[in-house]
Amino acid sequence: MATTIEHHHNTQQLLRLMTLLSPVFPVGSFSYSHGLEQAVHDGLINNCAEAGHWLRNLLHKGTAHNDVIFLAQAWQLVNDDEDISELAQLACALSGSREREMETLLQGKAFLKAVMDYDFIFDGIGENLPYPVAVGAVSARMGLERTSAVTAYLHAFVSNLVQAALRLVPLGQKDGVKLLHVLEEDILALGEQASRLTCADLGAAALMSDICAMRHETLYSRIFRS
Repeated sequence: MATTIEHHHNTQQLLRLMTLLSPVFPVGSFSYSHGLEQAVHDGLINNCAEAGHWLRNLLHKGTAHNDVIFLAQAWQLVNDDEDISELAQLACALSGSREREMETLLQGKAFLKAVMDYDFIFDGIGENLPYPVAVGAVSARMGLERTSAVTAYLHAFVSNLVQAALRLVPLGQKDGVKLLHVLEEDILALGEQASRLTCADLGAAALMSDICAMRHETLYSRIFRS
């Protein structure tokens, strides 16, 4: 009986994460390319292999790595009934450009607004949070397991950029599936590291991604907001 209850609980958590981080969840992620549009425009990404290399760098050396830490730390702080305002400010401060900050804040605000349909209690969380901080805080309040929340967030992050690459490079649907498949182990590894990472581990070295995000602000003709 206990095994059945635990299985139901785990399945329920999986379903909730799939909903919260689904492409149809109204955070507007489809409108952001995270600088990818500029990278394609500049000829830095021309095929599936180059797109995969770009995404892997974001996971290990770029914004996705820092997002993991912000999400995990927000989860821990809310779980311990501690304030997350300083963490949110730090996440904004580490945004590499105006558009990166806009991207994370607008998605965070939209995420929290959409979660209100769950009769969610916002006391002590705030409303103007960067996206990973918002996801971490809500996951903790909903009793969702931290590693699973981080892993689901990373998969949604990568999936969104793969969708952008399909339109921009352009790539075929089989290339999209291949990219998601080859990055599965990277996503799993980062998810498992989340509980051990702290703000002391923050840092990024994906400089070209940051430069592309800055240059994208003045790109003459563009499809995406970032």
